[in-house]
Amino acid sequence: MNPLRRRRVILLAAIPLVLIVTTIATLAVVHPSVVALACPACYGLTKTQPRVYVERGATDAQRAAVGTALATADTMLRAFYGGRVSAPRVLACVTDDCYQRLHGGGSKGIAILNRGVMLAPAGVDPVIATHELAHVELHQRLGPATVPQWFDEGLAVVVSDDPRYLAPATGAAGRCLMPLAEALPLTTRDWNLTTAAADNAYAKAACLVSHWLATADGPAAVHALIADLRAGAAFGVPLAP
Repeated sequence: MNPLRRRRVILLAAIPLVLIVTTIATLAVVHPSVVALACPACYGLTKTQPRVYVERGATDAQRAAVGTALATADTMLRAFYGGRVSAPRVLACVTDDCYQRLHGGGSKGIAILNRGVMLAPAGVDPVIATHELAHVELHQRLGPATVPQWFDEGLAVVVSDDPRYLAPATGAAGRCLMPLAEALPLTTRDWNLTTAAADNAYAKAACLVSHWLATADGPAAVHALIADLRAGAAFGVPLAP
């Protein structure tokens, strides 16, 4: 092979490698949580149990708190769904510096690409852990199908039994903190125009989903909805009283 042709072959062979390195570098800057999910050690996280990575330097008490939160979340998910199909990686930070390196912002927890969960120090809590893992569980069960964001968030609130956005269970239809009519206007568009962290957005979503579950067939209605969506049906949850 002449030198010119050899050089051309080497350059062509190098292009895919350059593209891979460039993509990884871009992700590391723009979406570090995605890279951390693939390489937790690269961001100072160490494995403490299968698929669980906690910030290096965490105390025994902090690691135990992560384990307790995740164990409770597992129990909550299994109680609602009758089992689990998801097995995401969990990245748990015990300092704000760790969470900010992952671009967590002001959130307490984030579901990453439906394949992982990232927890802030304040998110090492059974309710927050259950909420984020509930997102992953739902999307794992949905496959390529989708649901509106208000339903996704409302269901996560119900599964996690979040007392910030749900009234105590009394046997009455739904667990709304407001009149159902006040929550009914919530749509995907409304949700996107509303600050996602606003309490009333989550409370409205939780009201709609809890009311639907109470007047339908509870968790069985979710299983039926998922089956319909996977079969190609359009999303439809009757919300009228």
